[in-house]
Amino acid sequence: MVTQKLTWKDYLVLGSLFFGMLFGAGNLIFPVHLGQLAGQHWLAAAGGFLLSGVLLPLMAFLALGLSKTSGLYELTKPLGKWVALPLILLVQLTIGPLLATPRTATVSYTIGIAPFLPAHWQGGGLLLYTGLFFGLTYLAMVQESKITALIGKYLNPLFLLILAVIFALAFSHPLGQAHHLAALGSYRPAAFANGFLQGYNTMDALAGLIFGMTIITAIHELGVTDRTAVSWATIKSGLIGMGSVAIIYLGLIWLGATSRAKFALGANGGITLAQVAHHYLGSLGDGLLAVLTILACITTAMGLVAAFAQALNQLFPRISYRTFLRLACGGSFLIANLGLDLIIAWSAPILTFLYPLVIALIVLGILTPWLGLDRTSFRLTVGLTALPAFLSLFKDLPPVLAHTAPIQALVTAASHWLPWYSLGFAWLPFTCLGLLLSGLLKLRRA
Repeated sequence: MVTQKLTWKDYLVLGSLFFGMLFGAGNLIFPVHLGQLAGQHWLAAAGGFLLSGVLLPLMAFLALGLSKTSGLYELTKPLGKWVALPLILLVQLTIGPLLATPRTATVSYTIGIAPFLPAHWQGGGLLLYTGLFFGLTYLAMVQESKITALIGKYLNPLFLLILAVIFALAFSHPLGQAHHLAALGSYRPAAFANGFLQGYNTMDALAGLIFGMTIITAIHELGVTDRTAVSWATIKSGLIGMGSVAIIYLGLIWLGATSRAKFALGANGGITLAQVAHHYLGSLGDGLLAVLTILACITTAMGLVAAFAQALNQLFPRISYRTFLRLACGGSFLIANLGLDLIIAWSAPILTFLYPLVIALIVLGILTPWLGLDRTSFRLTVGLTALPAFLSLFKDLPPVLAHTAPIQALVTAASHWLPWYSLGFAWLPFTCLGLLLSGLLKLRRA
């Protein structure tokens, strides 16, 4: 079998594909808010954030390449239908109408529209905006419009140019010195751990398992077919694409950390980013950031609702693509009107439960050249991960539930019995135990 040798131009094209698939306007808000909270510990927090927000998505792509699976459905098959199907549905709903898709509308509204409206118009403004946003999204996708490709072709360069201008101004005229600003809350004793958990909010590891086959297919189309060569091509192009994402994340985290010298802690990173853009670029910055953010978010929303509808149509072919598209757009519209802050608050427990399971699957996928798609290994590792992951979600529930007596009692008991529970890593020893036992079983059978 002859495998084509890729050129640097090929790697740049693939790296651009990595970047375009995983970096949307929503990825701007979390590193900024992280920086505000971390203050003088921004670099340690950035390390954790880059681990979960950059390295894990790259590992997800690599897991699909090494396991020779076409996506999440095939990777979860060893778990059995009655475990795999609910897990797939939860992942699809999370990056679909439950969290990620409505967030595209609320992020763009927070950055692009809300600053121009008085406080008493915010509720009505959000309702009208999200109605138009998801109406256009539905029409574009139901007619298979080429607007996504047309916008995407020019959007990334413009968006990155504006961001580069803000970075240049911020570095030459800093808002303040980050090392003079104390870390807030749990970022004082555990900046790295909290940075890692904040990286869950990007949902890029989930997206990597959903969209990863696009990268693998692109590599195959360039003439690379050998599994080892595909893996190396994934790593090299991923380092280019995800390296670019990492540089932007570092800049945004530093920007957020220094912004507290000028602005109060924002309810979310979107508010802070809008304040910073106005500070450096005035009304021109407001307008440019608003337009580009809205375009970036609606492009992302189009891709998300289409992917959701296509995936569920494949799982349930008796229900049409258009029906699932209506569900994605209608559900996203309803969730979006809860507001960005509430969406972020409720996403925390869902992602706290889901991410450890996905991490376990990613590691198992990477180990398939040795373990194979072994049913026992997958069920053992994911099963051991599931219980502490489930108990951990109670720790991150919104205050309306977290402050109730039963939840507090459960969290107290889990903190006592599970190591690293308070840090959000109670699942890690169990996942490692599952992988170790899987390895020992493999050696015993050899």
